[in-house]
Amino acid sequence: MTAPDAAGLHRRTQDLLAAHPPATTGRTEFLKARFDAGLAWVHYPAGLGGLDVPRSLQPVVDAELAAAGAPDNDPRRIGIGLGMAAPTVLGFGTDEQKQRFLRPLWVGEEVWCQLFSEPGAGSDLAALGTRAVRDGEDWVVDGQKVWTSSAHLARWAILIARTDPDLPKHRGISYFICDMTDPGVEVRPLRQITGEAEFNEVFLTGVRIPDSRRLGPVGEGWKVAQTTLMNERVSIGGARVPREGGMIGPVARTWRERPELRTHDLHQRLLTLWVEAEVARLTGTRLRQQLVAGQPGPEGSGMKLAFARLNQEISGLEVELLGEEGMLYSDWTMRRPELVDFTGRDAGYRYLRSKGNSIEGGTSEVLLNIVAERVLGLPAEPRNDKDVPWKDLAR
Repeated sequence: MTAPDAAGLHRRTQDLLAAHPPATTGRTEFLKARFDAGLAWVHYPAGLGGLDVPRSLQPVVDAELAAAGAPDNDPRRIGIGLGMAAPTVLGFGTDEQKQRFLRPLWVGEEVWCQLFSEPGAGSDLAALGTRAVRDGEDWVVDGQKVWTSSAHLARWAILIARTDPDLPKHRGISYFICDMTDPGVEVRPLRQITGEAEFNEVFLTGVRIPDSRRLGPVGEGWKVAQTTLMNERVSIGGARVPREGGMIGPVARTWRERPELRTHDLHQRLLTLWVEAEVARLTGTRLRQQLVAGQPGPEGSGMKLAFARLNQEISGLEVELLGEEGMLYSDWTMRRPELVDFTGRDAGYRYLRSKGNSIEGGTSEVLLNIVAERVLGLPAEPRNDKDVPWKDLAR
């Protein structure tokens, strides 16, 4: 059977809308029908929400459904599942795992989180100490994870744990899917500088994970995790946004609407950041086009670097532009939000929240090394711990 082209996708989309009119079809029912029609992520395999066609054809479907008033799957709420868990399950999961997890993930029935970072293994993620010990057909997991977005909402987590401490740190790690509702999983909020508890710390005590929920071979979890991390950086730094989307939008609107706040110096800085934001947006578009040919590469690290720096500089300019108003902070209420809303809050929130952009999804320092070594081809920094068994490393 020949894969559909743009015209074929148009016909399929119209057939979906005719069979499931958005005005009279429940949101979840419509999303399930869209997935089953192969119109969820068209570049995925047939039967898994796609049609084996180029990723570049997805906008054909998205535009027609948006024009018809069809619901989306609220991608900001399920971003970890869409951007990190799904490509990893697709790349390393068994047929049974793909069938079980991808549909409810895309529809948004099941939220995912990421159990990677630890108190002693953040920038140096491969130094992680959470242990998974084989017990029959199960693995028993003990340890602590931290900075876990959406853990308070999640049903499933992608988890890496050490299964062989006698091997060097990058080996002897395995990759699992953890049920966040299982006994022994404890989620505690971490209140941030914004007042919210968007992040969490997660304690795992005797958590039993069936071997059937392992992704990839035993001991090769670092390789699997690289797929997750590269997709994470693309999803953070290379998200599709319109011109003046993201953080540059609010400050540009304030500049146009509040001429009394303008100064020559602020004007020059705003022009510079506007151009840099536009360059980053267009570079993200090019990066997404490159993804059509295969898996994301280290270029996503460069995009994530730019995202963090620009967010922090733009939000700082906005606070300065607003003067005394920029010092106000509207709501310090302790709450556990479902998503991060940069543009829906005030300037003070944007300024404070952007401080985390250079830490989450890989610290800027680590990403600079990745760009230097894997993009620019510069010599790697000396590392004397790569061949030392993990159990012998100083901690």
